[in-house]
Amino acid sequence: MKRLIGYAGRYPIYSLLAPLFKCLEACFELFVPLVVANMIDIGIGTGSMAYILRQGGLLIGLGLIGLACSITAQWFAAKVAVSTGTALREDLFSQVTRLSYSELDSIGTSTLLTRLTSDINQVQNGVNMFLRLFMRSPFIVFGAMIMAFGVDKRGGLIFAVAVPLLMIVVFAILLLSMPMYEKVQRQLDKVMLSTGENLQGVRVIRAFNRQESEKKAFKEENDLLVRLQIFVGRISALLNPLTVVIINLAIVALLYCGALQVYSGMLTQGKLVALVNYMSQILVELIKLANLIILISKAIACMGRVNAVLSVKNESDIFADAAGALAEGGGDVLKVGDPVGEPFLEFRDVSFAYRDAKADSLSGISFSVKKGETIGIIGATGSGKTTLINLIPRFYDVEEGGIYLEGKDIREYPLMPLRRRIGLVPQKSVLFSGTVRENMKWGRKEATDEEIYRALETAQAREIVDSKREGLDLMIEQRGSNLSGGQRQRFAIARALVRRPDILIMDDSASALDFATDAALRRAIKENTDDMTVFIISQRVSTVRDSGKILVLDEGRAMGFGTHRELIKSCDTYREICLSQMTAEEVARDEA
Repeated sequence: MKRLIGYAGRYPIYSLLAPLFKCLEACFELFVPLVVANMIDIGIGTGSMAYILRQGGLLIGLGLIGLACSITAQWFAAKVAVSTGTALREDLFSQVTRLSYSELDSIGTSTLLTRLTSDINQVQNGVNMFLRLFMRSPFIVFGAMIMAFGVDKRGGLIFAVAVPLLMIVVFAILLLSMPMYEKVQRQLDKVMLSTGENLQGVRVIRAFNRQESEKKAFKEENDLLVRLQIFVGRISALLNPLTVVIINLAIVALLYCGALQVYSGMLTQGKLVALVNYMSQILVELIKLANLIILISKAIACMGRVNAVLSVKNESDIFADAAGALAEGGGDVLKVGDPVGEPFLEFRDVSFAYRDAKADSLSGISFSVKKGETIGIIGATGSGKTTLINLIPRFYDVEEGGIYLEGKDIREYPLMPLRRRIGLVPQKSVLFSGTVRENMKWGRKEATDEEIYRALETAQAREIVDSKREGLDLMIEQRGSNLSGGQRQRFAIARALVRRPDILIMDDSASALDFATDAALRRAIKENTDDMTVFIISQRVSTVRDSGKILVLDEGRAMGFGTHRELIKSCDTYREICLSQMTAEEVARDEA
């Protein structure tokens, strides 16, 4: 709640004026029963039509002034609520972009989507209604009770009993419903996860004819969500009938006692009507308060979920350090020289395990790379190839050992400048909706068309652009759905090359290319990358065989490190991989 108060506190005047105008509106409403009482006792009692008309005009005036106050209060409340929701959504999105891979893995994509959308909308609605009603409803409830005492002390005693009883009912239901709303939101996360997986994997689902099983799984999750919502809805629904019953019982008691007093001449008819009107006002406001309590319960539960993400320790401090470093030294803050005899990049006894994993994904990895060298990484599926290269840009941090860039542990470097020196082509090529030029400038914003064309040519993607009339203005649909798998990979490689990185990482990024295009790509990269250090991750021997050095991984361990010919002779794991992809004669020839 402190965080939410901080967001709303950015607009202190609006946050103060909204409830004040609502209280002003309530003041005018509290005078209405007294005016009605005078119309009955004086106007109707004496038969004075002029007095009735004057009092009727006063009622209309009170209503118009109250309406003006209500509209003004609503504007202030809406301004604070929308601004709070906007700021909260922006900060949460910014936080999500800073979360590390391990944190994203732990929290989950589906729950982040729910918190960015549904949860923040609930918080925004809660802020809006809170500013409008949190002072107005109690003000009218207690104000009506005080006014009732002013009209008749005996009648006021009925109010004094009914109001505390109503408060007990309201807060008891609040305490019961709030934890349930948290369960509802967690189940909503699961429904979102199921929906997202089905939408993203719709082609696979249809290819394996699993529509019915997926429908059944979704129905189970959705039915559980419905049951939870119905259960908590039933608890919340008790609020209105219980309050109505208590109020109506109070009205019955009021009419009974009031009628006796009217009969004995101790109370006028107008005052009795005023007391009933005050009780009716309390009824209306408590119904509003009940709905507010339900909405606030949801908002508090949702804010807790949002706050849980915002409170995650992330890389913001590293980014701040990077900003300071850039301000002082520009983009060269990482350039510490290339001491003679010192490797450009070195893994020293590196071990790593994913969060909650039972075993290490990498164990005791040690090797060094010279500047401008091309390193191939090969191994079976699940051997740790992608995990290893994800440690270089610090998507994850090593558990043991260290990775050293130009002799310095990469954990000592600011994160942003470190990643600026790395060009990554991930396994799954992700392109964004927009033109080819816009996608290429993700690599480097200031890249010229000439530099983009040069990168496209190296990535063997120039022909794709040249074959279209639009050139670099060729539109790419979301996730590159209007391109083939090989075209997406080539554009992703070009995007990384536009960056002109010191380290280029290609994580099985040519798997969709034919052998001729793959060979041309590797040749072009070798010719055009100058002193760029290149990591090529692949399961194809043909892709890595011409690399300066090859690292062989098996179940997270380094089984060999050397040239193609050296490894065929010395590494049984690599030799087995070669025999599975090459003929025995080819292996024997390379070994000779």
